[in-house]
Amino acid sequence: MAEKKNDVFDLDGIRLLVELMKENDVSELDLEQSGSRLSLRRAQPGLAVVEAQVAPRAGQVALAPSAPLETSACAAPSPARPESSTNVKTIKSPMVGTFYSSPSPDAAPFVKVGDSVTPDKTVCIIEAMKIFNDVPAEISGTIVEVLVKSGDAVEFGTPLFKVEER
Repeated sequence: MAEKKNDVFDLDGIRLLVELMKENDVSELDLEQSGSRLSLRRAQPGLAVVEAQVAPRAGQVALAPSAPLETSACAAPSPARPESSTNVKTIKSPMVGTFYSSPSPDAAPFVKVGDSVTPDKTVCIIEAMKIFNDVPAEISGTIVEVLVKSGDAVEFGTPLFKVEER
């Protein structure tokens, strides 16, 4: 029973580690315990990227790794914009998880094509390990294209939106 209490690989332990990383401005943490490895990296202030390689415990079966996640094409039609424009920037996923365009299934999306954004404007939510993380635009401009659909799995660096920067 004492082994379980010290297990940093349970959900409460991971949450505690993420909070400690935020409080102490730690950007990366690697841990290994009983053949299991946990790597936490902060993609930007307030968000953490989690990778885990867990060895099976007695009585468990190891599963083969799944195929890489794929992102879908554009979620909404957008007006034609020149792709070579130097003012068009891409907002990319800061973490691995599930992309949500709105705060709830029946709510309006945070942003849509034609909306203006500021650096602190939330453009979407990415869910990772049942934790919902707001993703800010981090630039000022106008949304010209939405590149993923709500509910799609995304990886770190997946392009989410194209923004014509002001």
